[in-house]
Amino acid sequence: MISKYLISIPQHDAPDKGVIHDTETKLKIGVVDLLKTDFEPKKGEVHYFVSDTNNDVLLAFETDGYKKVHKNLLVLDMIARYCVYLGFAGATIHATFPGIGLG
Repeated sequence: MISKYLISIPQHDAPDKGVIHDTETKLKIGVVDLLKTDFEPKKGEVHYFVSDTNNDVLLAFETDGYKKVHKNLLVLDMIARYCVYLGFAGATIHATFPGIGLG
């Protein structure tokens, strides 16, 4: 079974303030461009980071309303599909802040 995700990216902010929606579980994941914005993780939510040195990308992903019924595999799949959608073929997903320099 394939989950369907909706990706919402404000036209003037793309891709730094996007939201990924899972239509089946109603889970949302917010996206923050760490090269443009500070990020303060919220307690109780799941966080991942994506780096892609080929595209000068460093993003933080944070769930909104994470519950134990949501699996980390779902979160990772949503993030991976977001990266594919935006053409970040060289993206790497990190469980902790990667601490790398870009540019």
